Amino acid sequence: MSQGDHAFLGHPRGLAYLLFTEAWERFSYYGMQSLLALYLVKHLLQPGQADGLLFFGAFRRLYGGLDGQPLASAIVGTYFASVYVTPILGGLVADRLLGRHHTVLLGALTMMAGHFLMAVQAAFLPALGLLVLGSGLFKGNLASQIGALYRHNDPRRDGAFQLYYLGINIGLIAAPLVIGTLAETRGWHVGFAVAGVGMGIATIIYLAGRRHLPVDDYRPRSNGRGRMTGQDLRGLLGIVLLIPLLAVALLPNNQIFNAYLIWGDAHLELTLGGLRVPTSWLITLDAGLGLAILAGLPFVYRRYARHRPEPGDLAKLTIGSLFATGGMLCLALGSALAGADGRTGLGWAIAFHLLNGIGFAHILPVSLALFTRAAPPRQAGLAIGLYYLVFFLGNILVGWVGGFYARMPATAFWLLHAGIAAGCGAIFLILTLRKAIFRSD
Repeated sequence: MSQGDHAFLGHPRGLAYLLFTEAWERFSYYGMQSLLALYLVKHLLQPGQADGLLFFGAFRRLYGGLDGQPLASAIVGTYFASVYVTPILGGLVADRLLGRHHTVLLGALTMMAGHFLMAVQAAFLPALGLLVLGSGLFKGNLASQIGALYRHNDPRRDGAFQLYYLGINIGLIAAPLVIGTLAETRGWHVGFAVAGVGMGIATIIYLAGRRHLPVDDYRPRSNGRGRMTGQDLRGLLGIVLLIPLLAVALLPNNQIFNAYLIWGDAHLELTLGGLRVPTSWLITLDAGLGLAILAGLPFVYRRYARHRPEPGDLAKLTIGSLFATGGMLCLALGSALAGADGRTGLGWAIAFHLLNGIGFAHILPVSLALFTRAAPPRQAGLAIGLYYLVFFLGNILVGWVGGFYARMPATAFWLLHAGIAAGCGAIFLILTLRKAIFRSD
């Protein structure tokens, strides 16, 4: 692409189309994410509702006889885990068959079909399958087009990805407010259909910007791989060993889209001005606080670095786990201090989202930086692929642990999550002090 293209906030015009495509796709995706657990528990898994679902009997047997809320949590965990595996397939399709443009477009159309099919109750499982497949075709290939807008040494590249993540957060904030509200007030299938409309808008924007996007490159890649050194192998080993630990560390945060919504629906005082607000608005609260924290944290550490060295990656992971522990303790205290009706004040949820948001800001971006830094330069792509495994395993764990909610008092359930976060923090602290696996600085 031309270095002289500064048509969109100093960036190539194509970035605007990719950013707004991603924002609308995330609007659809997070709308689904904010609804799925509530939809299953409050509607689809109620007696008689699942009788006519296609393939549901065979699918249900995969979960060993689970029912009700444990089954809902398991399904949600499986769905969210799956969308982090299929991008591997999407990359292969783009690289070897269709190219990025056609693969992204096919993914967008597949997801749009999945969202609209969710409005047909009997087609619940085929719709989920289309959403998982479409996300895999779309997810990584759209992001790779952003990098292709710039030459290797273009200093605007980092700013482009910051704008890109801004688009993601805009979609995350808006989705529960619009899709969640419509689903809980007008009907679940209305919410799913609106998610499909959002994906349709994303598709139109992408098609409108095709001529401003980078041309697919089919040139054969060099077969020269170079031999891996002992240091390279140690770096990859460190990454592999960190995958299960980071998956567990992300479990408390990712429970927000699963059992937390079910708990909040039943036990939080969700009233403003005498009116009950939709439960899905808790996701918007989390996203808004999270966006502010992610934006402000670099300035905090920049100021901190004036007086002493900034903490390394493993130290930041320790800090993040400690804040996550505090957030989970807020939920445990809120549950323990609930009134006679089982309801607790919204202030406990706000405190949770604030502390957990600080923790998450120390864990997610830092762990990605840690993976890319520890990976051998010739294996950077492999490192990103392995990083997706963190989310795959983490969401599987979320679904499994979320099933405990039906069998445990709420206070004990959130104390379990606090213990998980604290345990991960202790391990990160040990690794920090001993500089184990690899150096983070």
